[in-house]
This record gives sequence, structure tokens and C-alpha cells, in this order.
Amino acid sequence: MGSQLNPYISYNGNARQAMEFYQEVLGGKLELGTLADFGAAPADAPHAGLIMHAKLESEHGYVLNAFDVPEGVPYQPGNNVAIYIGGDDPELRGYFEKLSAGGTVTMPLEKQVWGDEAGALVDQFGISWMFNVTQPQS
Repeated sequence: MGSQLNPYISYNGNARQAMEFYQEVLGGKLELGTLADFGAAPADAPHAGLIMHAKLESEHGYVLNAFDVPEGVPYQPGNNVAIYIGGDDPELRGYFEKLSAGGTVTMPLEKQVWGDEAGALVDQFGISWMFNVTQPQS
């Protein structure tokens, strides 16, 4: 594979907490690197523990990247991007349920006019997620 397209999410000091939560939901291997780990801040600096790079790779091939916005850089979360997960894996329903904990379901996961189950939510970290669970063709 020559290249990949993966979401890279910015957080305002809680990237570690968010990525550990996503690991609980999606499983997989989580790599966390702080500003101090990368030499971008002295180990005793107040912001040394902020995440400079995090990467979660699930067994299903999902990849999420994240970082904490550096001090002095404006942090402005938005709703113009959503993480989409689709397929016929019944496990998607469990992901939807777990990700909605502490968040807001904006569209319940239910059968749609195109025959699949679809739903949307904003998780406890303000990240939008969209789901489409493909139904078997009759």
C-alpha cells in the first residue's frame, strides 16, 4: 500500500483520555507520544505530558490519530467533519452504543429508507460519528 487517508483529531488537553476511550470501544494498539517524549518540551514543563502524536490501530483496520493543540494555538472544535464507520459487521452496533455514552445521539441507529441501519452521534469529546450497518440483501 502506497498511502492511507486517516482522520487526525485535535484536542484541547484531553487527547490521551479520548484515545484511551476509543481504544476501549474499538480495541487495538494505542501508541501515545508526549511533547516530552519527542523532545518538544522539557520533562518538567507544565505541558510536557500533552500528546504530540497518538495513533490507534484496531484489529479491524480502523486508524485514528490525535494530538493536543499546542499552547498559544487557537483550539476551535467544529461540526464540519465526522468519522464514518460502515459495513456489515454486527459489532458496529456495540461501537455505536459505547461511543454514545456521555455523548449525544443525533440520529438513533435504526433502519433507514435505503434498507440499512444508520445513526449518528457526538461523543463525550465533541467528535461527530456516523454509522451505517449494511443489511443482508433479500
